[in-house]
Amino acid sequence: MLDIKRREFIALVGGGGLLLAAKVKRARAQQPAMPVVGFLNSTSADAYARFTAAFHQGLAETGFVVGQNVAIEYRWADGHYERLPALAVELVRLGVAMIAANGPAAPPAKAATTTIPIVFTAGFDPIELGLITSLSRPGSNLTGVSILNVELGPKRLQLLHEVVPTAAIMALIINPNNPNAASQTRGLQAAAGALGLKLHVLHASTDGQLAAVFGTLGELRAGALLIGPDAFFNSQSQLLATLAGRHAMPAIYQYREFAVAGGLMSYGGSLTDAYHRAGIYAGRILAGAKPGDLPVEQSTKVELIINLKTAKALGLTIPLPLLGRADEVIE
Repeated sequence: MLDIKRREFIALVGGGGLLLAAKVKRARAQQPAMPVVGFLNSTSADAYARFTAAFHQGLAETGFVVGQNVAIEYRWADGHYERLPALAVELVRLGVAMIAANGPAAPPAKAATTTIPIVFTAGFDPIELGLITSLSRPGSNLTGVSILNVELGPKRLQLLHEVVPTAAIMALIINPNNPNAASQTRGLQAAAGALGLKLHVLHASTDGQLAAVFGTLGELRAGALLIGPDAFFNSQSQLLATLAGRHAMPAIYQYREFAVAGGLMSYGGSLTDAYHRAGIYAGRILAGAKPGDLPVEQSTKVELIINLKTAKALGLTIPLPLLGRADEVIE
C-alpha cells in the first residue's frame, strides 16, 4: 500500500515537473528576440574603435545596451570599398533590425534594402548623393547624421594658404573610391583657382599608395598638402601625420585626431559626436520610430585645431589672428 502511494506521489511530482517545464518553454518562446543592429563600415574595427564606442554610448542613452538587450553584427570592408555591396546584402539576409552605415557604406546599404531602416553617418550632402530627397522629412528607410566636412574643403585650402602664403603649388590627396571624389576635386580645383594656386590632385586608397603619394610631393614642388575627406583617411590619421612630418609637409585634414597625431592643422566637425548622435537615432528606431520621420541631423559645429609644435618644427609662423580663431592650440 505504501509502495502504491509512493508511486502515485512520484508520478504526480513528475507530471508537475513536466508541466512546469512546458510552461517555462512557452514563456521563453513568447519572449521577444534580441534585436540585431548591422554595423556596416568601410574601414576596420581597430581604426574606428573610439567611434564605435560613441555609437554604443548613444544606443545606451536610449535604453539599448550592447550584449544585454541589443546585439551588433559588424561588417568591416578594411578599406576595400568594393566589398561593401556584398557585405550589405549579407546583413540584409541575416534579417537585422536596422543598419548603421558610414559614408561610403550608405549607398550600398540603400541599394541592398528598401525596408530595413538605415542610419548613416556621413561627411557629405546626402541629398546631392541621392540618399534622400529631404533633410527634414527623409520619407524613406534612411536617416542619419550629416557632418559639415566636404563643404569645408575650400575653407581648409584657404587656411592652409594663410599659413603658407608663399606656396603657389599645393597638392590634394583624394581616395578615388569615395562616392564624392569627383565633386570634391571639382570644388577644390575651383577654390584653388580663385586663390591663384596650382593644385595637383593625387589618388590613394591604401597605406602603400599613401606612402607613394607623399614621395611624389617633392617632384611636384608642392609647398603644402590638403587631405580630402574620406573614411579610409579617417582611420589613418597617425600614418598621415607621420608621413607629413617625414616629408616636412604642412598639411591640413578634417578631424582633430590628425592634429593630435602631429599634423599641422585640422578643420572640421567631430566624428565622435556624429557617431554618438547616430547611436541615439538607432536606439529611437529600435524603440519604434520610423526613419523617414526622423530629420537628418546636421552637425554644424566645426573646430580649428593648430599644432604649434609641428608649425615650429616646419619653420612656420602661424599668424596671430589665425591663432586667435583656433578652438585649440597644441603646444
